[in-house]
Amino acid sequence: AILGADDCAFGAEDGERGQIVEAHVVLVQGVSPDAMTVKRLQDHVKATIAPYKYPRSVKFIAALPKTQTGKIQRFRLRTEIIN
Repeated sequence: AILGADDCAFGAEDGERGQIVEAHVVLVQGVSPDAMTVKRLQDHVKATIAPYKYPRSVKFIAALPKTQTGKIQRFRLRTEIIN
């Protein structure tokens, strides 16, 4: 994770592209949820993996929904987006 953040990325519906990569990020204390942080995150992903895989949408959240064993519940994030 970049910036010491906890994150989860998945495909989200998009009117223009059909589907885009959307990242939900929990930042550590002291890191601001601003445009500069989004750019740093996107630049890090572009430099680490294929550039077309970078998250076009970044949402900052307080906590990721997890199971009792610590696995991220992506379906809950997707449900929150739809509702």
